[in-house]
Amino acid sequence: MKSEISAKVLAANFAIPQASALSLALSLVFASLSATSYAAVADNSAWVTTKTQAFLPQVQANQKSVAADASVVTPAASAVQLAQGEPVHVTLSLNLRNEAKLDKFLQDLRTPGTASYGKFLTPAQFAAEYAPSEKDVAKVLAHLSKSGFVNIQVAPNRQLVTADGTAATVQTGFRTALKRFQQGGRNVFANTDAAQVPAALSGIVGSVLGLQNVAIAQTHHRWVQAPEAGVSAQAKVTVNATPVATAHSPVQFPAIYSVGTTPTASNTVVGIISAGDLSPTITDLQTFTTAKGLPTVNTLVVKTGPAGADYSDTSGQVEWNLDSQTITGTSGGVKQLVFYASPDMSFSGITAAYNRAVTDNVAKVINVSLGGCESDTHSDGTQAADDNVFKQAVAQGQTFSISTGDAGTYNCQVSSISGAPGVPKSKTTYDVSEPASSPYVIAVGGTTLYTNSGAYSSETVWNEGLSAIGTYDDAGDYDATKRLWATGGGYSKYETAPSYQTGVIAAGKTTRGLPDIAFDAASASGATIYYNNQTGTVGGTSLAAPIFSGVWARLQSANSNALGFPAASFYKYFPVAANASLLHDVTSGTNGASSLYGYKAAAGWDATTGFGSLNIGNLNTFVKNTSDFAR
Repeated sequence: MKSEISAKVLAANFAIPQASALSLALSLVFASLSATSYAAVADNSAWVTTKTQAFLPQVQANQKSVAADASVVTPAASAVQLAQGEPVHVTLSLNLRNEAKLDKFLQDLRTPGTASYGKFLTPAQFAAEYAPSEKDVAKVLAHLSKSGFVNIQVAPNRQLVTADGTAATVQTGFRTALKRFQQGGRNVFANTDAAQVPAALSGIVGSVLGLQNVAIAQTHHRWVQAPEAGVSAQAKVTVNATPVATAHSPVQFPAIYSVGTTPTASNTVVGIISAGDLSPTITDLQTFTTAKGLPTVNTLVVKTGPAGADYSDTSGQVEWNLDSQTITGTSGGVKQLVFYASPDMSFSGITAAYNRAVTDNVAKVINVSLGGCESDTHSDGTQAADDNVFKQAVAQGQTFSISTGDAGTYNCQVSSISGAPGVPKSKTTYDVSEPASSPYVIAVGGTTLYTNSGAYSSETVWNEGLSAIGTYDDAGDYDATKRLWATGGGYSKYETAPSYQTGVIAAGKTTRGLPDIAFDAASASGATIYYNNQTGTVGGTSLAAPIFSGVWARLQSANSNALGFPAASFYKYFPVAANASLLHDVTSGTNGASSLYGYKAAAGWDATTGFGSLNIGNLNTFVKNTSDFAR
């Protein structure tokens, strides 16, 4: 707790201003637009809808469907309009240019013999060919300014435009009112209508984010404090032991998953999507590395929110501790660990953090141990915005490692008290978590890990069954509603199955299947980490994702950071019987409310654990001997 200087000083010394030169240039552009063209942008006679749908009616319908008494007026049904001067921060996601050409490039990028094979783009090259044009961005800025928005900023890749306004400017600029109500003990608001823009911006503006804060990103972990502070509950080696599920220090995962002679990730930069104040996390990371005899980690905090944003929140500290200590322990140490910090867990804030990691193009691997109900992110336009960002990551050779969630097949079924997911009101209605459902990320599911004398024995699908949600906020409020703790997995409702999944996912399925792979996630076999001078065991797919991040960072360092997004190679080579030694196939367990529900593990890929976990050493040897693996 004594090294608070690390995060704060690094952030101060290395933070890149949020405003770009392009923002200033474009402000001059729209200021000098002719009266004729300006009028065309501001023309109110023809407006078109964006991908941001009306969110309030959906919340009202959901609350009504779970109400015990149909005659009761739900909170959302009695929502009241925000005061016209209420401040609102919006993020516009702009559509990519030449998207068909980009999709072809991403295909050719991994196809030997094509002109683009293995030729990753720089952010400048991507922007020149596929980002929204400066002319189109200028039109957007003109509309925002005309509507009364201020502090308008453009991301370096021109994908996101942020602005500050009020409820009144939102109504003027996007033709929707905002109404407030209470849900899960929070004061929230949501848009009453689909966001619209003038017809002149049709095809330019994809989504308008920030018009609701009902649905936010959720971390995916369970924390169990050790019985005695400072005492590690990691696995102990005993002779002729029976396979057991027991906690492990993160430094044990490399040996458990057969790292062999695979080098550490000392030449690879890894990013972590996070939120709030990272100072205590960096302090705990130093405690961890000192205790485990690892080098001190070179850390950097990049704040990704608007100027003046509040980063004081520490409610996610356990999550960021889990991510950083697991990545460091599994990788053996990285070149640098970059925390891309959103001020909060809003969808728009997290999307901005993704985008910053991509526009910086410093981290080869980016860990994301969070997500939200896919239907929510689809409805408010976040899913489309995220996919655009992830496409750029793939084009640049970056890999996002994303947890699939801890609610089994019930990510969108939530408690009416706390809003926590995993409450199976309809046991046969399944859904998945976003952004894990994106075809442009590696979705990492969870297992229960069994070891014998400290060595790998087997894994099953992680499913701890139903238990009370418990205390859910800092005020000590308690929710007795039972929820499921199990690995997310299943099929997207909105994302078409990528070509690399053809012939591998279940017959008849036409949408993205997930996860792709899986690692340890059970509370019983989880990671023992340091947290504010205490130790405790943490499980959840928020453990599985950073294990993979650490593994993939090792493989990057072992292969000169020349590897790209590996999904297509996973689906090409992992189903081959001769390559069975690359994997630990998980064939037992389900991820539903009981063994009768959800998806079942089976030989080969399945919608609970994907292909299973990886044998690090064998995979590294295979990658080195296979010229087109992730290249």
